[in-house]
Amino acid sequence: MDVLEKLKILADAAKYDAACTSSGLERKGEGFAMGSSRDFGICHSFAGDGRCISLLKVLMTNYCSFDCAYCVNRRSNLTRRTAFTPRELADLTWQFYRRNYIEGLFLSSAVWKSPDYTSEQMLKVLELLRYEYRFGGYIHVKVIPGTDPVLVERLGTLADRISVNIELPSSGSLQKLAPDKSKENILLPMKQIQYKIKENRQGRGRFGGIQPVGKQKNLVDGAAGSRNGFLLKEDPLQSNAGKAVTEGKVLFGESFVSPQRCLESSNTYASQPVDTKLFQKPWKKGGRTFAPAGQSTQMIVGASPESDRQILQLTEGLYHRYQMKRVFYSAYIPVMEDNRLPSREMVPPLWREHRLYQADWLLRFYGFTASELLDEKNQQLHPYLDPKCHWALRHPELFPVEVNRASFDELLRVPGIGTESAYRIVRARKMCSLTWDGVKNIGVVLKRARYFLLCKGRSYPFLSRNRNEFLLAMMSPRERALFHRQERNWFQPTLFDDFADSAGRAEMIDLKKDGNPWLSVPVLSDRQKEALLCVRIPVFG
Repeated sequence: MDVLEKLKILADAAKYDAACTSSGLERKGEGFAMGSSRDFGICHSFAGDGRCISLLKVLMTNYCSFDCAYCVNRRSNLTRRTAFTPRELADLTWQFYRRNYIEGLFLSSAVWKSPDYTSEQMLKVLELLRYEYRFGGYIHVKVIPGTDPVLVERLGTLADRISVNIELPSSGSLQKLAPDKSKENILLPMKQIQYKIKENRQGRGRFGGIQPVGKQKNLVDGAAGSRNGFLLKEDPLQSNAGKAVTEGKVLFGESFVSPQRCLESSNTYASQPVDTKLFQKPWKKGGRTFAPAGQSTQMIVGASPESDRQILQLTEGLYHRYQMKRVFYSAYIPVMEDNRLPSREMVPPLWREHRLYQADWLLRFYGFTASELLDEKNQQLHPYLDPKCHWALRHPELFPVEVNRASFDELLRVPGIGTESAYRIVRARKMCSLTWDGVKNIGVVLKRARYFLLCKGRSYPFLSRNRNEFLLAMMSPRERALFHRQERNWFQPTLFDDFADSAGRAEMIDLKKDGNPWLSVPVLSDRQKEALLCVRIPVFG
């Protein structure tokens, strides 16, 4: 095949990888390399099939030795297979950048022969771009689970962002749908990347806590050895190898040797001779950094039966334990027929993906926890109300709050108030007491916030207590359109009617609290739940 035909196949196969992220670092072109990166992010536009245009999002190859049920590139699928050579892909990226088609490269791959062989090919691409073409633009590279730690180290020194896909929300689903992958092979490189980023920021050592390994004994006594004898303890700096690293040495075999010898020993992975300045980026003077834009991960939503609550708990754990920059959610698109997967007639859960991103934002910037957003009684996010509004309606005892006295954290939990609006309120009320007009001028979305705020002890003037108007005010135009579309396609009654269950009873919830409208919202029947694509609708209260 020629290069353009390969590009058509491999770019189309890469569209299922989520890469819509800001760059996360500032690097200006200063004449010694071509290209730059901005911390406010790469601007993205999307093609009709979901591909990102600003980043060259492409696979190294779609030849795969794994047989993941949900993947279009799996071993048992009949599809056209091809692969780039490192020189072809590096030259293609360089030419696209020079023509201003792209602002960076997102490089992933199927598992060609083995994780190490595939990673070596991707490493050669990055080395050509960084050292030969002197490309200073943004590069995001995916690490394949099971890759040798030395290769992960080298990839991280050449890329701006590095990521390992966690794939599915539980180890049981992973074992069922992706039997060639394991939880340990995914979490081990995540932990390695986390420690390496942390050590680089603290300025410890050339290799940090990651060692190139020869014929070495396990670093964890009594643990099962991996293929290359590399195992990472919970805190590698407490091990002998970690202590040697802090002293500027590296463990190799059973003796301590200099970093120079380690560079020479790891030369087998390089596409060109490695010198002592390998880990000093030639496109950034004086910089020795490892993945300066951090690490991220991605999980598939809808291919397995986990609830939104389980997904958010996993997300919260990834942010706290692995210091992820972003967790991406990819709605499962039924492209394969398999009895382990949902039917191909299933509609992709794109709206569920949208709700998870909203909840993810609350976890990262608004101080919410997964247990607050969803509990055992409410396992799914509401399809018509965003997670913040849904949480507020379930906790009427916390509202209304006085806008002139509420703390910053209390303001953040009011629907219609974002982080910037909360900052403005805190700054403005130091000078004077805020009125409703002042709150509106600050940028608060009063359409929602007026039901949950008091201003100088008074509620919003002429506040409507109509139930329909209240619920519609809580919805965005897109959410209202979704509600009306579902209503037309599946059933005629509206959400505001008094639905009764099979026993002829309806559970009614009172939300009357200090100026809040009186709301009586029933539980939907089983028929209506099934009509909403098997998404359980929680009670508002």
